[in-house]
Amino acid sequence: MASHKLTELGIRKAKAGKKDKKLFDGKGLFLLVTTKGRKYWRLKYRYNKKEKLLSFGVWPEISLIEAREKTDQAKHAIKAGNDPSIIRKNLKFNKQIDQSNTFGSISMEWLNMKQKEWKEDHFSNVKRAFEIHLLPDLAQRPIREITSTELLMVLKKIEYQGKYEAAKRARQKCEVIFRYASSIQKCDNNPASNLKGTLTSPKRKKMNFLEPSILPEFLGKLEKYDGALVTKLALKFVILTLARTSEIRFATWPEFDLEAKEPLWRIPEERMKMARDHIVPLSIQALLVLREVRYYSQGDHYVFHQLRNFQKPMSENTMLYAMYRMGYHSRATVHGFRSTASTLLHEKGFNPDVIESLLAHQDNNKVRAAYNRAEYLDERRKILQWWADYLDSLNVSIEQEEPEQEEEKLKMWKGGNLY
Repeated sequence: MASHKLTELGIRKAKAGKKDKKLFDGKGLFLLVTTKGRKYWRLKYRYNKKEKLLSFGVWPEISLIEAREKTDQAKHAIKAGNDPSIIRKNLKFNKQIDQSNTFGSISMEWLNMKQKEWKEDHFSNVKRAFEIHLLPDLAQRPIREITSTELLMVLKKIEYQGKYEAAKRARQKCEVIFRYASSIQKCDNNPASNLKGTLTSPKRKKMNFLEPSILPEFLGKLEKYDGALVTKLALKFVILTLARTSEIRFATWPEFDLEAKEPLWRIPEERMKMARDHIVPLSIQALLVLREVRYYSQGDHYVFHQLRNFQKPMSENTMLYAMYRMGYHSRATVHGFRSTASTLLHEKGFNPDVIESLLAHQDNNKVRAAYNRAEYLDERRKILQWWADYLDSLNVSIEQEEPEQEEEKLKMWKGGNLY
């Protein structure tokens, strides 16, 4: 059968008639010209001894050359034993699936799964980072179609804002998302893994901490601090327990066993950075701080609650701003006391494993970590008491009050400036 009978000029000149008409090109390809002048490409073919029809689209959106190429592709499929109509349906179905499997839907699916594993604040932070940095550009993109080049452009937009750490973390999270999508058969490659080393490495910020030699100065200023009393007591408690700021802020009274022979503070795993419970032995000095807080506390849940809302914990930057007022802006952070204590305790020759356990640092061996938490409890108690006594010895320049004077002062302060 002769082929290539049609020309672009002949197709352009073809006019509508009273009936639909077919202009044949060959190999089963023809152009259907309707009574309204619309021109559709059709392919007539036989598969399994049945005559079938395949549509290629509308002229001139699909040119004559393109229609012939599609005809050749269909003929090759038939020769290979495949029905081009079924192939077309499968491609359309897969495209619909790809359109529904967007980066936004897959990332939210992954986030919802992780919500059960993560702490609420960490989940909220990660979700917000996605919403700010990734979803505006990628939410509606089929995840299978995203390339390394496209993803790099999105990440560079974050980097151009000077947010180097955010860009780095966004790439890492994308790598996890694509790995998850691949594991559930929603994409075939991981464009994020190809982008390692393509972003500017953020400068690591050192956590400012006081050198041990500056401790006497700081303790003197803390003792004379004239701001909110609860803030002053919270800072004291941070230094005496070496707990993280968030652990102090969210501490609740039920976590403390103050009536025991050896009082303890049990921080539940959901509030710990390393997601495991932590026991803090309480020194005599730490107990005195709690007694003073309890004396003035107006709430029965959070130990260090807000001034105007007793059902909320102390605000995140309250203690840090107090340190600014004391003259330590850019010189030290609240978290830095852990480094100060760690440095000094190592210098004094205390067991490094006990110190790490005291600071609730991660031990990759779970069995050993559980063993250490129990085994080192007595040793940690001794170290914390030594640490509290040592701080007292540095603070000898501060005029100490007699117990009777202290009790009298507590009575005078009743209902006074706790906050």
